[in-house]
Amino acid sequence: SLSPIMKKSTKRKKKHKYKHIVLGKKKFYFYTIRWLDILGDSGHHDQESLKKMQPAKMVTQGYLFSKDKKLVKTFASYDESETTFSDINVIPRGVVKKMTKIEL
Repeated sequence: SLSPIMKKSTKRKKKHKYKHIVLGKKKFYFYTIRWLDILGDSGHHDQESLKKMQPAKMVTQGYLFSKDKKLVKTFASYDESETTFSDINVIPRGVVKKMTKIEL
């Protein structure tokens, strides 16, 4: 019998399986993206009301098409036979607060 120190661990790390689709031989992962949007109001406000206003805290859920230093692009609908995309969002990277890849 091997000592506890010499035993090899039989536990394997569980690989995360993330929600995704494959279109045109490319994987697209599903994300929840939290971001800030402009809050606009054309009504009248006093100073106190204006001081309390904050940007809208938005949540977008969709497949990540691409991201770079400037933009995050998502889609929620697609045609798998034509590899076309719908329900698209293009979000400036500077307003994105959190991106979470969704696990199965």
